[in-house]
Amino acid sequence: MSMNSFGHLFRVTTWGESHGPALGATVDGCPPNVAVDEAMLQHWLNKRKPGQNKFTTQRQEPDKVEILSGVFEGKTTGMPVQLMIRNQDQRSKDYGEIAESFRPGHADYTYFMKYGNRDYRGGGRSSARETAARVAAGGLARAAIAALVAGVEIKGYMVQMGDRKIDRSRFDWDEIERNPFWVPDAGAAEDWAEYLDGLRKDHNSVGAVIEVVARGVPAGLGAPVYAKLDTDIAAAMMSINAVKAVEIGAGMSAAMLTGVENADEMRMGNDGVRFGSNHAGGILGGISTGQEIVCRFAVKPTSSILTPRKTITKDGREIELITKGRHDPCVGIRAVPVGEAMMACVILDHLLLHRGQIGKNQGEIDV
Repeated sequence: MSMNSFGHLFRVTTWGESHGPALGATVDGCPPNVAVDEAMLQHWLNKRKPGQNKFTTQRQEPDKVEILSGVFEGKTTGMPVQLMIRNQDQRSKDYGEIAESFRPGHADYTYFMKYGNRDYRGGGRSSARETAARVAAGGLARAAIAALVAGVEIKGYMVQMGDRKIDRSRFDWDEIERNPFWVPDAGAAEDWAEYLDGLRKDHNSVGAVIEVVARGVPAGLGAPVYAKLDTDIAAAMMSINAVKAVEIGAGMSAAMLTGVENADEMRMGNDGVRFGSNHAGGILGGISTGQEIVCRFAVKPTSSILTPRKTITKDGREIELITKGRHDPCVGIRAVPVGEAMMACVILDHLLLHRGQIGKNQGEIDV
């Protein structure tokens, strides 16, 4: 079992390595007649592209996506869509010194123990570069969602860097696109720039928390027990490189609430059911409520730093290692479009599952 695929009906298989000739995704199950072209997908890849500012890796990759199959005359055919992104700025020589050593905090040791070999050039499949293929697939998912359900919007942003959090009272949706951190708080963006610049010059790195919101998702998506919508969202986010925790709605904070505080009370509004709060994150019993779906995930600090760290070699010698190369001081910045892509893939997958089993929602509120 290769385990390089995710999704049920909308199924994505990613392939390729960080320093190979190319990487990409094979997408099966996309509905036919969805309008899509390379420029539409490129818009999302440009958000994730490296080298855009001093706070991300300086690897210069255009991340130009090519559609090799499954699209004809600007529309999907219902056949597998093959997406490819060529690698153009590999510097594999940067990794020559670690060919026989295991980088602390990386997957070098576990890959070697499992497979008996590893691609030491940037980590191979364990590299965050693999996520470019997910963003391309997510762009296709967004186009398909728009064709099936009008008004669905998926937006990601950073809410924490290290121990520094945004001020929710200053939350500004328009600010997200204005700063290099995808943060909805102009004050936080200014503070984080100075903070991260200091860490970068200190040869250090830091973790982050990203929040992803899906608006306009209809009620009824998901299924009880083993195909819960939040189960699949959590699995999708947890599969992203460097992610160490995922929460939906109030998440871990729900443990600090009472039942009175946590229950999202309901009333009837002019447009149907109105909820007084959204501690559930838009999902109850594994099924969407029609509210905003809210998910957060935490990414660990980038392990590749120029500060010496203790480790071992393949022959058991104890050494100190400096990881050279071009790396993100905070991988959370470029994880924002990846989180959006994974949310889009899961939402589309569950739209298709719902349409296949239920069709139109069966429940109706009498007013």
